[in-house]
Amino acid sequence: MNTTTLPGTVAALHDAPAPVEASADAHEQASPRAGVSELGPELAVAGVLMLLGALVVFDSLRIGMGWADDGPQSGYFPFYIGAMLLASSGFVFVKAAAGWLAARSAAAGQVDPLSARTFVARDELQLVMAMLVPASLYVAVMGFAGLYLSSIVLIAWFMRRHGGFGWPASAAVALGVPATVFVVFERWFLVPLPKGPIEAMLGF
Repeated sequence: MNTTTLPGTVAALHDAPAPVEASADAHEQASPRAGVSELGPELAVAGVLMLLGALVVFDSLRIGMGWADDGPQSGYFPFYIGAMLLASSGFVFVKAAAGWLAARSAAAGQVDPLSARTFVARDELQLVMAMLVPASLYVAVMGFAGLYLSSIVLIAWFMRRHGGFGWPASAAVALGVPATVFVVFERWFLVPLPKGPIEAMLGF
Protein backbone atom coordinates (compact mmCIF):
# COMPACT_ATOMS: atom_id res chain seq x y z
CA MET A 1 0.00 0.00 0.00
CA ASN A 2 1.32 3.43 -1.00
CA THR A 3 1.46 5.75 2.06
CA THR A 4 3.48 8.60 0.57
CA THR A 5 0.38 10.72 -0.18
CA LEU A 6 -1.19 10.24 3.24
CA PRO A 7 0.22 13.41 4.90
CA GLY A 8 -0.87 15.58 1.97
CA THR A 9 -4.35 14.07 2.05
CA VAL A 10 -4.68 14.69 5.78
CA ALA A 11 -3.53 18.31 5.35
CA ALA A 12 -6.02 18.86 2.52
CA LEU A 13 -8.87 17.48 4.61
CA HIS A 14 -7.79 19.67 7.53
CA ASP A 15 -7.73 22.84 5.40
CA ALA A 16 -11.06 22.16 3.66
CA PRO A 17 -13.95 24.43 4.81
CA ALA A 18 -16.72 22.94 6.88
CA PRO A 19 -19.81 22.79 4.64
CA VAL A 20 -22.25 22.49 7.54
CA GLU A 21 -21.04 25.67 9.26
CA ALA A 22 -20.98 27.59 5.97
CA SER A 23 -24.51 26.58 5.12
CA ALA A 24 -25.65 27.51 8.61
CA ASP A 25 -24.04 30.95 8.32
CA ALA A 26 -25.63 31.47 4.90
CA HIS A 27 -29.04 30.50 6.27
CA GLU A 28 -28.62 32.88 9.18
CA GLN A 29 -27.74 35.75 6.84
CA ALA A 30 -30.62 34.98 4.49
CA SER A 31 -33.30 34.72 7.16
CA PRO A 32 -34.46 38.10 8.52
CA ARG A 33 -34.09 38.84 12.20
CA ALA A 34 -37.16 39.09 14.37
CA GLY A 35 -38.18 42.69 14.80
CA VAL A 36 -39.86 45.58 13.01
CA SER A 37 -39.78 45.53 9.22
CA GLU A 38 -38.97 48.59 7.12
CA LEU A 39 -42.50 48.88 5.72
CA GLY A 40 -44.14 50.32 8.84
CA PRO A 41 -41.57 53.07 9.55
CA GLU A 42 -41.42 53.91 5.84
CA LEU A 43 -45.17 54.49 5.65
CA ALA A 44 -45.33 56.24 9.03
CA VAL A 45 -42.55 58.75 8.32
CA ALA A 46 -43.82 59.43 4.81
CA GLY A 47 -47.35 59.96 6.14
CA VAL A 48 -46.20 62.41 8.83
CA LEU A 49 -44.17 64.38 6.30
CA MET A 50 -47.15 64.43 3.94
CA LEU A 51 -49.32 65.93 6.68
CA LEU A 52 -46.61 68.46 7.52
CA GLY A 53 -46.23 69.47 3.87
CA ALA A 54 -50.00 69.76 3.43
CA LEU A 55 -50.22 71.94 6.55
CA VAL A 56 -47.49 74.26 5.24
CA VAL A 57 -49.20 74.53 1.83
CA PHE A 58 -52.61 75.23 3.39
CA ASP A 59 -51.26 77.89 5.75
CA SER A 60 -49.28 79.51 2.94
CA LEU A 61 -52.44 79.80 0.87
CA ARG A 62 -54.21 81.30 3.87
CA ILE A 63 -51.67 84.08 4.45
CA GLY A 64 -50.94 84.60 0.75
CA MET A 65 -48.37 82.98 -1.49
CA GLY A 66 -48.45 85.30 -4.47
CA TRP A 67 -46.36 88.23 -5.54
CA ALA A 68 -47.38 91.65 -4.19
CA ASP A 69 -46.29 95.12 -5.25
CA ASP A 70 -43.53 95.17 -2.65
CA GLY A 71 -42.32 91.63 -3.38
CA PRO A 72 -43.25 88.07 -2.43
CA GLN A 73 -45.95 87.57 0.17
CA SER A 74 -45.32 85.81 3.47
CA GLY A 75 -46.35 82.39 2.21
CA TYR A 76 -44.52 82.50 -1.12
CA PHE A 77 -41.40 80.51 -0.23
CA PRO A 78 -43.07 78.29 2.42
CA PHE A 79 -45.67 77.27 -0.16
CA TYR A 80 -43.12 75.84 -2.58
CA ILE A 81 -41.11 74.21 0.21
CA GLY A 82 -44.28 72.57 1.54
CA ALA A 83 -45.29 71.53 -1.98
CA MET A 84 -41.91 69.85 -2.57
CA LEU A 85 -42.11 68.13 0.82
CA LEU A 86 -45.64 66.94 0.09
CA ALA A 87 -44.70 65.65 -3.37
CA SER A 88 -41.54 63.81 -2.29
CA SER A 89 -43.09 62.20 0.78
CA GLY A 90 -46.20 61.31 -1.20
CA PHE A 91 -44.04 59.56 -3.79
CA VAL A 92 -42.31 57.52 -1.05
CA PHE A 93 -45.65 56.64 0.56
CA VAL A 94 -47.29 55.56 -2.71
CA LYS A 95 -44.23 53.55 -3.78
CA ALA A 96 -44.06 51.68 -0.47
CA ALA A 97 -47.81 51.03 -0.37
CA ALA A 98 -47.89 49.91 -4.00
CA GLY A 99 -45.04 47.46 -3.45
CA TRP A 100 -46.78 45.99 -0.41
CA LEU A 101 -50.12 45.66 -2.24
CA ALA A 102 -48.45 44.10 -5.30
CA ALA A 103 -46.65 41.51 -3.19
CA ARG A 104 -49.84 40.77 -1.26
CA SER A 105 -51.89 40.18 -4.39
CA ALA A 106 -49.16 38.17 -6.17
CA ALA A 107 -48.48 34.47 -5.92
CA ALA A 108 -48.04 32.88 -2.52
CA GLY A 109 -44.55 33.09 -1.13
CA GLN A 110 -43.66 36.45 -2.65
CA VAL A 111 -42.65 39.03 -0.04
CA ASP A 112 -42.37 42.78 -0.41
CA PRO A 113 -38.69 43.89 -0.08
CA LEU A 114 -39.57 46.46 2.59
CA SER A 115 -41.41 43.81 4.59
CA ALA A 116 -38.50 41.37 4.24
CA ARG A 117 -35.84 43.79 5.46
CA THR A 118 -35.55 44.43 9.19
CA PHE A 119 -35.65 48.06 10.28
CA VAL A 120 -34.71 47.29 13.87
CA ALA A 121 -34.25 43.94 15.58
CA ARG A 122 -36.11 43.06 18.73
CA ASP A 123 -33.04 43.17 20.96
CA GLU A 124 -31.99 46.51 19.46
CA LEU A 125 -35.49 47.88 20.02
CA GLN A 126 -35.32 46.82 23.65
CA LEU A 127 -32.08 48.78 24.09
CA VAL A 128 -33.66 51.86 22.53
CA MET A 129 -36.75 51.60 24.74
CA ALA A 130 -34.55 51.13 27.81
CA MET A 131 -33.20 54.62 27.14
CA LEU A 132 -36.29 56.26 25.65
CA VAL A 133 -38.81 55.37 28.36
CA PRO A 134 -36.80 56.78 31.32
CA ALA A 135 -35.90 59.89 29.30
CA SER A 136 -39.56 60.48 28.40
CA LEU A 137 -40.63 60.05 32.02
CA TYR A 138 -37.86 62.46 33.03
CA VAL A 139 -39.23 65.17 30.73
CA ALA A 140 -42.83 64.53 31.85
CA VAL A 141 -42.04 64.58 35.58
CA MET A 142 -39.85 67.68 35.30
CA GLY A 143 -42.94 69.85 34.81
CA PHE A 144 -44.13 69.42 38.41
CA ALA A 145 -41.15 67.87 40.25
CA GLY A 146 -38.54 70.27 38.92
CA LEU A 147 -35.26 69.76 37.12
CA TYR A 148 -33.10 68.89 40.10
CA LEU A 149 -35.15 66.09 41.69
CA SER A 150 -35.86 64.56 38.26
CA SER A 151 -32.16 64.67 37.37
CA ILE A 152 -31.17 63.01 40.65
CA VAL A 153 -33.55 60.10 40.06
CA LEU A 154 -32.62 59.73 36.38
CA ILE A 155 -28.86 59.76 36.92
CA ALA A 156 -29.07 57.33 39.82
CA TRP A 157 -31.30 55.00 37.78
CA PHE A 158 -28.99 54.91 34.78
CA MET A 159 -25.87 54.43 36.87
CA ARG A 160 -27.40 51.58 38.89
CA ARG A 161 -29.42 49.89 36.16
CA HIS A 162 -27.20 50.25 33.10
CA GLY A 163 -23.81 51.22 34.51
CA GLY A 164 -23.69 48.69 37.34
CA PHE A 165 -22.22 51.23 39.78
CA GLY A 166 -22.67 50.90 43.51
CA TRP A 167 -24.84 53.13 45.65
CA PRO A 168 -22.01 55.41 46.89
CA ALA A 169 -20.82 56.30 43.38
CA SER A 170 -24.37 56.59 42.04
CA ALA A 171 -25.46 58.86 44.89
CA ALA A 172 -22.35 61.03 44.61
CA VAL A 173 -22.79 61.66 40.88
CA ALA A 174 -26.60 61.94 41.06
CA LEU A 175 -26.30 64.65 43.73
CA GLY A 176 -23.15 66.29 42.41
CA VAL A 177 -24.33 66.97 38.86
CA PRO A 178 -27.56 68.84 39.82
CA ALA A 179 -25.64 70.75 42.50
CA THR A 180 -23.07 71.84 39.90
CA VAL A 181 -25.84 72.85 37.49
CA PHE A 182 -27.51 74.87 40.25
CA VAL A 183 -24.33 76.76 41.11
CA VAL A 184 -23.35 77.45 37.50
CA PHE A 185 -26.73 78.51 36.12
CA GLU A 186 -28.67 79.88 39.10
CA ARG A 187 -25.84 81.51 41.04
CA TRP A 188 -23.28 82.51 38.43
CA PHE A 189 -25.35 83.15 35.28
CA LEU A 190 -28.58 83.98 37.19
CA VAL A 191 -30.63 81.76 34.86
CA PRO A 192 -33.63 80.21 36.66
CA LEU A 193 -34.31 76.57 35.94
CA PRO A 194 -37.53 74.58 36.52
CA LYS A 195 -38.10 73.89 40.22
CA GLY A 196 -40.57 71.77 42.14
CA PRO A 197 -42.15 71.77 45.59
CA ILE A 198 -38.95 70.68 47.33
CA GLU A 199 -37.05 73.73 46.09
CA ALA A 200 -40.01 75.91 47.12
CA MET A 201 -39.90 74.52 50.68
CA LEU A 202 -36.16 75.21 50.79
CA GLY A 203 -36.72 78.81 49.74
CA PHE A 204 -35.28 78.67 46.19
